[in-house]
Amino acid sequence: MYYYLPSKMPLFLYLVFLVLGLHCAPLKSSEGKVTTCHSPQQNATLYKMSSINADFAFNLYRRFIVETPDRNIFFSPVSISAALAMLSLGAYSSTQTQILESLGFNLTDTPTAEIQQGFQHLICSLNFPKKELELQMGNALFIGKQLKPLAKFLDDVKSLFETEVFSIDFSNVSAAQQEINSHVEKQTKGNVVGLIQHLKPSTIMILVNYIHFKAQWANPFDPSKTEEGSSFLVDKTTMVHVPMMHQMEQYYHLVDTELNCTVLQMDYSRNALALFVLPKEGQMEWVEGAMSSKTLKKWNRLLQKGWIDLFVPKFSISASYELGTILLKMGIQDAFADNADFPGFTEDNGLKLSNAAHKSVLHVGEKGTEAVDVPGVRFLDQPEITLLHPIIQFDRSFLLLILEKSTRSILFLGKVVDPTEV
Repeated sequence: MYYYLPSKMPLFLYLVFLVLGLHCAPLKSSEGKVTTCHSPQQNATLYKMSSINADFAFNLYRRFIVETPDRNIFFSPVSISAALAMLSLGAYSSTQTQILESLGFNLTDTPTAEIQQGFQHLICSLNFPKKELELQMGNALFIGKQLKPLAKFLDDVKSLFETEVFSIDFSNVSAAQQEINSHVEKQTKGNVVGLIQHLKPSTIMILVNYIHFKAQWANPFDPSKTEEGSSFLVDKTTMVHVPMMHQMEQYYHLVDTELNCTVLQMDYSRNALALFVLPKEGQMEWVEGAMSSKTLKKWNRLLQKGWIDLFVPKFSISASYELGTILLKMGIQDAFADNADFPGFTEDNGLKLSNAAHKSVLHVGEKGTEAVDVPGVRFLDQPEITLLHPIIQFDRSFLLLILEKSTRSILFLGKVVDPTEV
């Protein structure tokens, strides 16, 4: 038997995009979970989506600049895109249109069904087990036990977005918070505790989205060559000291004279790469304004491999965002209003989106995104090199992108203004 809330009582949906790039224990892909994904999917929509998702990522990044000027920025674009696409499953009319158009899709060129299928292929490809790369995107949907979710919606979120669905009693706020937080803590191997703190009894649905990423550099740094206390220029008057990793190695790199920046590609051992973008002094805003999917394609075409003398800080970066205001400014308005149209979720009326939260963390060290000992890695003494190589030194604010190769997805995007800020 289901209890239906009075139509005048506000019913809130919460989106919580929980994003992790932590030093977690390995996640075993698909273990103990029912999944419809058996092999990576490749189709034309997936490749078209990579450009659309990239442009959404940079548009969202520019919103974060306005919200948090002169601060570190870090988030997972692909995670936010997937969660919003999942929200659109239950939305109709202008509510759905606003969500998908804010993501960058032209619904005349790309029908809704094709978009949803594209995200299914994307999530399947990202979650498919890969050697030497731990990458797992997950979703969990907590639905108030008094609601009657539609069978089609439950089938779609499981098949398209590999989402676990749980029934929960939101009227018991403390118990509901504990249940959700316990699930998050378990999925993140204890690295995120107490995520939900201020739950409202009127909440009827919460979506938790997370992405776990851990990989080793193709060319790990020798810890003995890391220079402690190196200078890093935060702004014209502020200097901090950080451990600076050092390596003489061959990397793909370029100098973009049009955007006045240096681009360095650091490959992970498998299926992923990081782009470090160092604008010339005073040119950060120029580079930020020009970033787009076309920029990435240009860099991919122009990058050339060569010896460089490289200096990269060892750092951790994290950020938390309340996305409600930003999503409103990006055009997702009806979802937050009383006229929100979410009939695809349940037989109940009056659902609307209350808020969306996002948290991300990443650690960059000598071995990769995790500063742990790796068996079998040996560092040989380098002979003295008399040839002079270009020096690339990330000793001031720079941009950081982490991409998955097979889907061309931006897993993480950020700006390091102060590498000592945690």
